[in-house]
Amino acid sequence: MSLTAHGIPVLLTLFIWWFSTGVILYLDGLPRSTYRWSFLATSLVALAALVGLVAMRDSNTMATAYCAFACAIFIWGWQEMAFLMGYITGTRHLPCPAGATEPQRFIFAMQAIVYHELALIATGLLIVAFTWGAANQVGAHTYFILWAMRLSAKLNLFFGVRNLYEKFLPDHLKHLESYFRKSTMNLLFPVSVTAASAVAAMLWYNAIAGSASAFDITSHTLLATLLTLAVVEHWFLVLPVPAEAMWNWALGARTEKNAGNGSDVNRSSSNTSLARSSTL
Repeated sequence: MSLTAHGIPVLLTLFIWWFSTGVILYLDGLPRSTYRWSFLATSLVALAALVGLVAMRDSNTMATAYCAFACAIFIWGWQEMAFLMGYITGTRHLPCPAGATEPQRFIFAMQAIVYHELALIATGLLIVAFTWGAANQVGAHTYFILWAMRLSAKLNLFFGVRNLYEKFLPDHLKHLESYFRKSTMNLLFPVSVTAASAVAAMLWYNAIAGSASAFDITSHTLLATLLTLAVVEHWFLVLPVPAEAMWNWALGARTEKNAGNGSDVNRSSSNTSLARSSTL
């Protein structure tokens, strides 16, 4: 495993994963009056990234592998900001009602995020349509990994995990915490981690295959690293480790904003905790 062929893609993916998450959390932690400008800028970047995927779809060089990977990350980041800033969420904006049954809790949870889920699927289909049959599939595969693992994380939060990472939720989405369940683990978790780890292992095998081209080595290393990080994030859900500490620098703006709105935050948290206690 050489530094150029494997080390650089690994380090780049690690940095993008850590830094892009922090940027989104930081921007979402700023006053809501700044959201329109942040979201407008991100929308323009996402549009340019979509154009970039189309422009590079027939090129299979190391450079276009990196670029397609970055474009998919930018598009995904736009989706994340649309959700966290409250622009694309769902039809329900209230905590889970006390005494709701499991099927009801699932329906209410889906209502709370349905537009976001549909937007993720629609964007994924758009990327697939624009790159179908092309030589460079890095962007489509990157987006699919992000979507599949985020869906898995949401389901695991619903069924129950140790760490809910409530700090990542902005005030206007605190009602979503009532649809999470705190538990040591759930039956879906080992299935999710095992399946994702198996796919990651196959990607790593392809990345180090001696007969692979430079494009294949780069693209498989990028995808394998991204999926491996997603598996690590899943383990963060159940292990007693303060993983959110890696983004304390990004959560600072949210802490300052909350300090300036202490009474409203406390009232919102109390209402959410009350509703959530009925589902545990």
